[in-house]
Amino acid sequence: MFTMPIHKSRQDDRDYRIIQLDNGLQAMLIHDAKADKAAASLDISVGHLYDPDDMPGLAHFCEHLLFMGTEQFPRENEYSEFLAKNNGSSNAFTGTSNTNYYFTVDTNALPGALARFAAFFHCPLFSPSCTSRELNAVDSEHKKNHQSDMWRIFQLNKHLSKPGHPWSKFGSGNRDSLSKMDADGGSVGRETRRRLVEWWSQNYCAGRMRLCIIGKESLDDLSKMTTGLFSPILNRGQDPLPMINDHPFGSSEVGTLVSVQTIMNFHAVEVSFPLSWQPRQWRYQPGNFVSHFLGHEGPGSLHSYLKNKGWITALSAGPQNLGRGFAMIKVTLNLTKTGFENYRNAMLAIFKYLSMMRDSEFPAWYQREMSIIKATRFRFQEKRRPDDYAVWVSEHLSWPVPRELVLSAPQLVWEWDEQVPAGGGEREMRDVLESLRVDRGRVVLMAKGAEHERLRGKGNWEQEPWYGTQYRVETLDEAFVQEAQGPNNIPELFLPGPNEFIPTNLDVQKVPVDQPLKRPILVRETPLTSLWHKKDDQFWIPKAHVLMDLRSPEANASARASVMTRLFSDLVNDSLTEFAYDADLAGLTYQFTAQTLGVSVVLSGYNDKLHVLARDVISRVKDLQIKADRLEVMKDQAKRDYENFYMGQPFRLADYYGRHLLTEKQWILAEKLAEVSSITAEELEAHVKHVLSKLHIRMLVVGNMFKDDAVRLAEMTENILHPVPLKASEVVETALIPPDGSNHVWTTVVPNVNEPNSALSYYTHLGSFLEPRLRVTSALMTQIMAEPAFNVLRTREQLGYIVSCSQMISVGESNLGLRIVVQSERGPMYLEERVEAFLDEMKEKLEEMADAEFKEQQTGLERRWREAAKNLGEETNRYWGHIDSGYLDFLRREHDASLVKTITRQDVISLFLSRVHPSSRTRAKFSIQLHSQKPRPKKVSLAAMEAFESILLERGVVIDGQKWREDLMVEGEPFLTQCSAYWADILMKQEPNVSGETKQELLVALQTLVERYPAQADDAGKLKDAVRLIEDPKAFKAALRRAGPPGPLVKWDDLTLAKF
Repeated sequence: MFTMPIHKSRQDDRDYRIIQLDNGLQAMLIHDAKADKAAASLDISVGHLYDPDDMPGLAHFCEHLLFMGTEQFPRENEYSEFLAKNNGSSNAFTGTSNTNYYFTVDTNALPGALARFAAFFHCPLFSPSCTSRELNAVDSEHKKNHQSDMWRIFQLNKHLSKPGHPWSKFGSGNRDSLSKMDADGGSVGRETRRRLVEWWSQNYCAGRMRLCIIGKESLDDLSKMTTGLFSPILNRGQDPLPMINDHPFGSSEVGTLVSVQTIMNFHAVEVSFPLSWQPRQWRYQPGNFVSHFLGHEGPGSLHSYLKNKGWITALSAGPQNLGRGFAMIKVTLNLTKTGFENYRNAMLAIFKYLSMMRDSEFPAWYQREMSIIKATRFRFQEKRRPDDYAVWVSEHLSWPVPRELVLSAPQLVWEWDEQVPAGGGEREMRDVLESLRVDRGRVVLMAKGAEHERLRGKGNWEQEPWYGTQYRVETLDEAFVQEAQGPNNIPELFLPGPNEFIPTNLDVQKVPVDQPLKRPILVRETPLTSLWHKKDDQFWIPKAHVLMDLRSPEANASARASVMTRLFSDLVNDSLTEFAYDADLAGLTYQFTAQTLGVSVVLSGYNDKLHVLARDVISRVKDLQIKADRLEVMKDQAKRDYENFYMGQPFRLADYYGRHLLTEKQWILAEKLAEVSSITAEELEAHVKHVLSKLHIRMLVVGNMFKDDAVRLAEMTENILHPVPLKASEVVETALIPPDGSNHVWTTVVPNVNEPNSALSYYTHLGSFLEPRLRVTSALMTQIMAEPAFNVLRTREQLGYIVSCSQMISVGESNLGLRIVVQSERGPMYLEERVEAFLDEMKEKLEEMADAEFKEQQTGLERRWREAAKNLGEETNRYWGHIDSGYLDFLRREHDASLVKTITRQDVISLFLSRVHPSSRTRAKFSIQLHSQKPRPKKVSLAAMEAFESILLERGVVIDGQKWREDLMVEGEPFLTQCSAYWADILMKQEPNVSGETKQELLVALQTLVERYPAQADDAGKLKDAVRLIEDPKAFKAALRRAGPPGPLVKWDDLTLAKF
């Protein structure tokens, strides 16, 4: 046991202890007396860089399989079912050098959850049936990412490593990379499982594991629990923290320009340089210091220069630990169309800024400022979700810092030691700067293929093997290199000055209370503004959150108006960049966004100078000077955003279309796209004045501010904007309600022709969200259904990686429904058939559910609703939902938590049968079916194989009927490509008895049989006769009933009660 006290935030009321078990496993145990959720995370120091060279994706595959049953708890969904009943959830991720497993659960259920969790690491089953099925899940996950530029460019950068470097590995894996046959050509699944068990047995070593557990139990009890449950994990004598100290950039990989064709429509350039592994330099963090200047957005910055040139919409810079032992520092420019045409000059500006930095003096106050900002953030650190915190702790337990600093060192930075000449931190920074030169970096230029060829002409493109990304690599030309190596000659570039937004008053106005208030108070109401306020009475930090809704019916009056409101918000943000950047660095942020009902302003952070930021933001909203050149930039960005949305994940599109059908006034993106190009500065200026001329304002202030401070903010906002007041009822969102006894389908295609996945969004309307008993019964029903839906549709049937079952709340929070979403390579009609088969199965489950299990579900939901807010932001968001909707039902969670105990199993069954199950004559159901345009690889049915066997026997080919069934059919219907390869190999071995011509004839015959005897896996499904197609969405919406107008459900009479 580590006995020194752990250095923690002064705000942190938790107790900490680090222990090491006899098997080498290290654990951070955290006692939180106030916890209403427990959590655990186990981090193991191997990730996909440690995959076997011939089996990429094995670490990720192992992560999937560990969830699928253990010797102690053999049922596949035992772990997820236990968590679901106890207000819990879980997940895992495979990184480059680590794999992390985590969960959260009700505090009382921590021992049971830990027992199931710990068994992953000492007695997993890796059952053969699961191994085969999870190959499909991993393959589906890869196909989900296949059209994502983020994944494609990430893998391309890995692919272009120096030969043999582990960074080049394909981390996520797919069926091809993981499918291994026995030495005798036998079953794929058997050999894959054997390799998996072999790899797990070598690499899942207790000495490589770092565990974090958070619970209400005492540290002694947590220690005993940890020792008892995790000691059975074997220490296999492996290196606890395997390092890769070699960098993937060799001499051939630097000084190059890589052009990449993207799927989405955007332009960007990224410059990357090798960097030493940053955790070793935790004290002074030189990579972060240099990135602070490269990524700065104030006057004199690289961002300011490039933006004023009209070349960028955004810039980011920062170090990135790629793997344990090596890192990268990157500068990324999001280019405008003009910026792409001037990409060489934009790139050159990066090197000129670096040259300016190398030639500059850096007074110690720069590092001192960063130290103060981080120390203040650490001092007033708030709690967060326990599983998030457990993951953070378990990952950072591997950092090379003194154990007492394991929490603080990653979050603080030390001031330079000015007594050490050319050292004490500045030397580390100078070393980093010296390494950031053009001949040591790599440039990646990103755009669609047509854009590359428009700018630079046609060229020869290569193809990355796993994603098929088109790219070409060339050496940076000598003229560019010479210019990039020269001194800075751009006078607009200079270092930033002191940050005036660093808070100086961090006093917390603590007003003692017996119990925290459960809601905000209405402290001011005028014809224009409703102001709600709650003085912080539980977190005691010098921060506040301010939310303002500026509502106008003109903001979304038409598709054109909606686009102009978005452009308005984009231009306001664009104009505030230089001013607001220092505030953001100092912990004071703002957001100004367009929304359906107008625009919103959100300010959060240290309250010391919040009023300064608020005044400038509101003033800019009122007095924005619209510049034609920046408007063109924002129009181009909006156009690309709208177009790119259609190229995204099909399940997101399906969900978008579903919400569109249930919202009275929502313009689809195609309508907005038609408007963007023709909007002028003069028209936008008139629109903004029109929107701001008449408003209804809703405000909420929560935190370290008294009522008078909040009132002054409201008065300032009113005085700056000075609009004509609107009634709240003049600006509302209205939901649409599908009729009972209806069954509709809206079917369309996935726009991206290369996207292999289709999607289904299946919705049944349940009723009014305002009726308490229905609301609570539906929440309980949805919770009971969510885990089985995932288990049946994803784990058992392997339909696809994306499966969810959840409540769907309408706009305005007036109505609710049940939504099941599936993304799959199977067709959406088939997916709908499987969803309805699942609903049949769910009917039996509900009818047969034991009282004890139903009680567990009730208790889990009750505890979820009684969870306390973990921080000021979470508390603020809870209140805002009720103010935003206008229902002001602030105590809903508490009331619903009490009401759920009165809901019976029969209540849930009745709701399910009347509103969800397909047999109901009263349910209101519609679905969105998105069909992939990409042909799906064919599979082979048993009938086709048996017919092919007969042909082979007729031709005199010697075959083993039992063996081919075991090799090809034991794991389900194989792909045609797999079968063709198998039989081609068999026929080749029988030469010369089987000629090459005969072999080709037989393989053609196999393809013919596949068409004659279709595989079950190729069943596209069909619509039921009772289904009505939605052929005109506008007409469909026009026929739906409108939800009633919102209004307060509770009358609070606050104005006479406000005290602060």
